[in-house]
Amino acid sequence: MKFDDKAKTWDDDPLKTERARAVAEQIRARVPLTPEMTGFEYGCGTGLLSFALQGDLGQITLADSSDGMLEVLKAKIVTAGINNMRPVKLDLTTDPLPPDRFDLIYSLMTFHHIDDTDRVLCDLHSLLKSPGHLCVADLDREDGSFHGADFDGHKGFDRDELKLKAEQAGFRNILFATVFQITKGGRDYPVFLLVAEKT
Repeated sequence: MKFDDKAKTWDDDPLKTERARAVAEQIRARVPLTPEMTGFEYGCGTGLLSFALQGDLGQITLADSSDGMLEVLKAKIVTAGINNMRPVKLDLTTDPLPPDRFDLIYSLMTFHHIDDTDRVLCDLHSLLKSPGHLCVADLDREDGSFHGADFDGHKGFDRDELKLKAEQAGFRNILFATVFQITKGGRDYPVFLLVAEKT
C-alpha cells in the first residue's frame, strides 16, 4: 500500500501542515463549530486536519484505510495526550457504514483517490446528522501533471460537476472557495473547499 510506505515521513513536509491549517481556518470561517459537535474525518492520513480542528470540536472519529497512517496517527494522539480523537480503519468503498452519526464530516485531498465519488457522497450524507455539514477540500481539475502519468485517480474536480454530484446525494446550500495553492514543479494547483449542508 503506497500510503503505508509514506506514513512515517508524511508530516515531515511543512506544506502539508500549512495546508491543513489553512483548510481548518476556512472551515471555521464557514461552519459554526462548537465543543458539543462530533466530527468525522474521512481519509484522515496522519490526522493533520483533525489536529488543527481538535480544539473546536467534541469527539472526533478519524477514518483511513491505511494501517501505516493509522499507526502514526495513534502515536501522535498518545504523545499529545489528546482524549477526544478516535482512529478507526474504514474504507467506505468496501466496508459497511459505521453506526455513529456526526455533526461535521470533512476530508482533505482524499476525494481524488476515490473511484466512486457518487457512492461516497451518498454514504457521507447518510453518516451526517440533520442538520449537519460536509466540508471537502481537494484539487481543482488539472491536466494530470500533479500526480504524474502513473496516477489512476481523478485529475482534480470540476466544481460544477462536483456540486451536481453533491446535490444528487442530497446535499443543499453548496458553496465553493479557493482556500490554498500548492506549488509543485513550477506550477500552481488551487485547492478548493466545498461546504455543503444536510438540512
